[in-house]
Amino acid sequence: MVERDGCNSSLKALRVLRVSLVDELEGRIDSLLEILVSREVFTRDDREEVLCHLGPRARVREVLDILQCKGNEAADIFLSISHHQQEAQTHPKEGNADPPQSVEYKKVQQKHKDVIKRRSESMLFYNTRHGEKILFSEHYVNLLLADGHQGLDMKRHEVLTFGQKRLSLQQKSAVQRKITPAELFLSTNGKHPVKKVLVSGVAGIGKTILVQKMLFDFGGNRDHLGFDFIIHMTFRDLNLIDKPTNFRELVLRKNRHLAKELDNILENDHKLLIILDGFDEFRHYRSCDVDTFVTEPDEDAEVVEVLGSLMQGELLPNASIMLTSRPAAINHIPVGCIDRFVLISGFSLTEVQDFFLRYFQDSATADRMFAVVSANELMLTLCYIPAFCYIVCCILQESKDLCGESPKTMTDIYVQYLVALLRSHTQARAQTFCEGQKEGLSNVVLKLGRLAFLKLMEHQTLFYSSDKDVAELEGCILVSTFLDKTVAQEPGCTEEVYSFAHLTVQEFFAAVYCAVTDHPLPEALQQTTSPGEGSSGGHLDLFHRFLSGILAERNANLLSRQVGLSCNKEKVDSYRQRIIKELTMLCESGAPILNHLHCLFEQQDPSLALSVEPKTLQVNVSDETLSQMDYNAIKYFLNLTKGEILELDLTGTGVSCEALRDIQPLLLRCNRLWLGENILGMDAARVIADVLQVSEHLQQLGIGWTDIGDDELLAISGAIRANKKLEELWMEGNRVSYRGLLSLSDLTPYPLKKIVAIWNDLADTDPDSFCTQESITVSFTDDGIWEGWGEWVFKRCEVSSNDKLVTVLHKVCNISVHCLEGQWASNFYKQLLQLIKQRIEICTEDDMLRKLEKFETILSF
Repeated sequence: MVERDGCNSSLKALRVLRVSLVDELEGRIDSLLEILVSREVFTRDDREEVLCHLGPRARVREVLDILQCKGNEAADIFLSISHHQQEAQTHPKEGNADPPQSVEYKKVQQKHKDVIKRRSESMLFYNTRHGEKILFSEHYVNLLLADGHQGLDMKRHEVLTFGQKRLSLQQKSAVQRKITPAELFLSTNGKHPVKKVLVSGVAGIGKTILVQKMLFDFGGNRDHLGFDFIIHMTFRDLNLIDKPTNFRELVLRKNRHLAKELDNILENDHKLLIILDGFDEFRHYRSCDVDTFVTEPDEDAEVVEVLGSLMQGELLPNASIMLTSRPAAINHIPVGCIDRFVLISGFSLTEVQDFFLRYFQDSATADRMFAVVSANELMLTLCYIPAFCYIVCCILQESKDLCGESPKTMTDIYVQYLVALLRSHTQARAQTFCEGQKEGLSNVVLKLGRLAFLKLMEHQTLFYSSDKDVAELEGCILVSTFLDKTVAQEPGCTEEVYSFAHLTVQEFFAAVYCAVTDHPLPEALQQTTSPGEGSSGGHLDLFHRFLSGILAERNANLLSRQVGLSCNKEKVDSYRQRIIKELTMLCESGAPILNHLHCLFEQQDPSLALSVEPKTLQVNVSDETLSQMDYNAIKYFLNLTKGEILELDLTGTGVSCEALRDIQPLLLRCNRLWLGENILGMDAARVIADVLQVSEHLQQLGIGWTDIGDDELLAISGAIRANKKLEELWMEGNRVSYRGLLSLSDLTPYPLKKIVAIWNDLADTDPDSFCTQESITVSFTDDGIWEGWGEWVFKRCEVSSNDKLVTVLHKVCNISVHCLEGQWASNFYKQLLQLIKQRIEICTEDDMLRKLEKFETILSF
């Protein structure tokens, strides 16, 4: 059982721990229900009411709802019973081995492995020519997998909610631990089984390659996962389903060979792994947190309800699930049911070199090409992302060098990729194509771009041959260069289905189309003026970056010379003015800014950055797991600006010691620096101390929820003592003891006017002992401090999109906030409630509406 510390009644414990209890009790709710009846906590009518609900998780929720009406004594008995049940299951009885399976079952199992092996033995390269076969075993390069996604772990357990103490997940050993694919479903502590795994990573980082690796190993009997069957589905394929279906039909769509034994396979669901690849490509990705469930494999429902039931454990509760997604979409995954969060970090430098060797198949050529890339820092950075590494190799192979300038941005590389493939596949190796060729090429690229753009706006990545936009491409010999073709089999018919070889390729072509045609520019990159009206939720982030890069002069000229496509000068000027205007607004308001910085970086025009002249410079990149490319974009902008940075917010970004050292010159310019919700060890503390020791600007520092202890604080306090510039130190939710806090006692009230140290290891310390230190806050009793904090958080909420707003609400809205007393808390939550109601009035997305209404209910309690 999760500990109940921080709540003063069992009823409140049930509210606070509701998500954890649903996870914990779903496998034993029926037996628990019988005990509740026998103990006369529940009546028979109560039992019947619970059993009316389909699925174990829905029954747990109903039990919790009924207990809320029965009072604290009933809740106390319930918690005691569930605790004793769990204790009894800690030492399971021996002799529970799986029964032997039939000969037919084993035959189908081997047949399935043979099919999986055949499907996964070829590498899924993006422009593999027809008939060309590149063996996966010869080209696969290891990917770096890190265990733990701190931002999602915190959201999952609501670590930062008022009234709750730190949870054990914040221990350093559990975060960013390197793991192998074979370890994905192994329990880290030997107790809680890992059933549902979410693998996230940026575009091209290798999520699908990881899936292919797991399938390849399973098919070749090389895996150590212990599953009898792996069912692989892509959300691209699932997008094609537009009528009610059931899980059995979904499995058999591409696995007819399982039909005879499918009942046994589903009955033994604890030996079944279901891989769902590409959640961010799902048309209904915003609606998977369903409240209408299916519980049987044969039960028909909309595809989103089938998948939502699968993710939340209502359907096949004992099956293991692996989801992959880009980070932008993971806020829409019901993370309450996820047991492990895994972040793909791509390649290390050694893996990049290995990839070059495997690609070029000749060590001398590989070394020469790697030297070309190593001379360009940005290209080398991009090569840490497998898809981009492949594209760079493709450019080098086709061109024998880099055409034009050395690439400086992601768009530069994709433009050169386009030119290299067009040259290769048209056998035109001259510096420029002849006019007739260019005209034909430009028409094909425009048709591909139109298809990419229209479907991207509709969140579609697969296109039927009957689609008129696809039909217009019939007969174009270049289509196979950029589009993959498969056959979709439906009852009674078959039809060809096309897709761009990688989602980034579709996003790039869509941006080319938008840049070189009369199609109006999309709306603002983010809803900066009316954030509550909705946004793309990150689904168009890469498209906007490509668009910005294509509208830059160097790429516009290259496309004009090589492909015969020209950008309208008025569109270019209009776009530049928009970037200046929106960046200025975001810097002044402190709203999330990261994708705008990427768009600015893609332009590679210092004069554009210098034209951004905000009254205050606030850079908010919080709650984004930052990559090296993200830091490049941040550094590019801030290095071109002068003077003080009023605020830099790196909260929940996964910032490391190395990253802090890399941006140290920027930290020296900050007035307010927020580093909370990142795991910061002693090395990171020393970097912070170095900044504090010499900075003439830094007055407010936030290091809350960073797992620092007394030793790290001593290093930081020594630097504060040496420079005496810092005025506020926020360090809530850490491991600081009374001894560590004493190291700050001589720094108050000068220079430190405010120290916030709530939720540290001060349980054995009398709060009255700090009464003489008015600057030190260890509770919520100081209305002045918390009123200012509430104003700052509320301003952030006002300028945030609904997605970002929900992220903040997960941190500050929990039923246990009502344990708080104080006028500041009352005012703060009234303001939040009013803001949520305003957003609900104009929200047009059903999934987001449900989330906002949930928080409205909590705050109206």
